[in-house]
Amino acid sequence: MTAATFDAVVVGAGPAGSTAALVLARGGARVALVDKATFGRDKACGDLVGPRALALLASLGLTPPEGRRVGEMVVVGPTGRRVVLPACAGLTYPDHGMAIPRLRFDAWLREEALAAGAIAVTGRVASSSDGVVALDDGRRLATDAVVGADGANSGVGQEAGLVDPSAVLWGFAQRTYVEQVVERPSIVLWDDGPRRGFPGYGWVFPGADGTANIGLGLGLRANRATASRAATQFDEFCRHLRGLGLLTAPADGRRLGGWLKMGMVGTVAARGRTFLVGDAAGLVNPLQGEGIAPAMASAALAATAILTAPGTAATHYRQLLAAGPGGFAAATAPLHHATIDGSATRVAMLGRALTLPVLRRAIAPVWALTWNDLVDGARPGVATSISRVALAAGRLATRRSTVSTRLRRDLAEG
Repeated sequence: MTAATFDAVVVGAGPAGSTAALVLARGGARVALVDKATFGRDKACGDLVGPRALALLASLGLTPPEGRRVGEMVVVGPTGRRVVLPACAGLTYPDHGMAIPRLRFDAWLREEALAAGAIAVTGRVASSSDGVVALDDGRRLATDAVVGADGANSGVGQEAGLVDPSAVLWGFAQRTYVEQVVERPSIVLWDDGPRRGFPGYGWVFPGADGTANIGLGLGLRANRATASRAATQFDEFCRHLRGLGLLTAPADGRRLGGWLKMGMVGTVAARGRTFLVGDAAGLVNPLQGEGIAPAMASAALAATAILTAPGTAATHYRQLLAAGPGGFAAATAPLHHATIDGSATRVAMLGRALTLPVLRRAIAPVWALTWNDLVDGARPGVATSISRVALAAGRLATRRSTVSTRLRRDLAEG
């Protein structure tokens, strides 16, 4: 069968893939946007489109679909103590995010990519090598660049030898929707036994149309064997939410689970003509699991590299990542690794310490900036300065750790 020819083939039409396809198409590239699913389709996610994602959309001249504006966030400690993390506008991003169901957001962004000139291809990728993407129905797509936006378990990345599963910081999360109005998003740190901290967190986020998004996620490091805890302990966690007064409606709807790959560790983002973006590249915040904004940002960087640096695009893309999200990951991925590696008792103690009354008001502004990766582009001030120092200290303190060493190598060596 004769192969159709494209300048780039993007595999996966989630936020990362659609962003890459849109930027490439606007730059004059002939782009195929491949996805195995028909749209709309749902994804396990907290559905929060953060400030950086909104800023990126604005820079592309796009207005997102209707959603619910989300500002400050509440962190609830294991004992029920609460810390309000303020929402402040930066120099480069707004003071809010938006709660938009993935069913709606992904379909809208894909349509924007198609309107920009990307060509939709529905099919499952069977193989990707030597500049040819083969679909399982026999169709072949020849291309100069393959962009893997096919999620944490990226087949494109695995086939290109860009992923070392034994080094990845894996996570897994499960979520459901309930019929309940929630005013502010809450992150819930939970002890699932006496002084035994759950190695992750849960959430109660505002949703659209009078619904709430309820979820539970955990970090796993390289061992994925215990991912089922997000499902088997979900009902127990919901009982905890009821005790806190955060959940009043039945949580008996459809539940979805999904893998997370965090901090870019164990993944080479690009080599040769293959580029990984979003979850496929591990572009998930290692501290709080945000994926949409870093996915879209990485996709825009990859598309820019492909358009502006033909022949050296892979190296250029890795350099862009190192100068941007790589700096945040260098400080936070080792912290994630150490926390998940720690005992359940230490995790419980950390959750209590962070929500102590004597600390919470003082640390809340710094926590909001650092935890949500909003330091770059923040307005000058005391909290911003402290956050910068904290991240720099984290990078310095963990520079010789296995995680930091691996991250630097993956970003530098394709």
